[in-house]
Amino acid sequence: MPRAGFYTAEPGKISFRRDGNWYSDGERIDNPRISLLFSRSIKHDPDGGYYLQVAEERAPITVEDTPYVIKALEDDERGGFVMVLNDDTREPLDPTALEVGAGHVLYARVKGGDARARFLRSAYYHLSDRFEADDAGRFYVNLRGHRYPLGGAPAPGD
Repeated sequence: MPRAGFYTAEPGKISFRRDGNWYSDGERIDNPRISLLFSRSIKHDPDGGYYLQVAEERAPITVEDTPYVIKALEDDERGGFVMVLNDDTREPLDPTALEVGAGHVLYARVKGGDARARFLRSAYYHLSDRFEADDAGRFYVNLRGHRYPLGGAPAPGD
């Protein structure tokens, strides 16, 4: 009996886009269980590419910006936040790991610092009331009474 698997998908036809959604052949995948499975199955190739690994099945994918997005922030009851990622993992927000990229997009280092995650709009707005600027035009995030500078993100490929 033939096995169901990724062999029916053409290479590069599955993508994870900066809006935090999965796509197949340009059509958004609306099934939340499939999206979660894909988000939990992302692997990074040593050559810089990405693929999905589900059991023995493997399929190359296109990642438009980052393989992870921060879809929500939860208050940690100590004046900080917990990030909820697209794979439903939760990580404490490290304010020293925030970066501002092109187009003023906010990113955080996740997965032990091994990956970047792009803030989706709802998570960004949840944090935005903690942003401050000084007279010199430098930006900070204020958490637990401390001001942390928002650094610039490296350009893609750096």
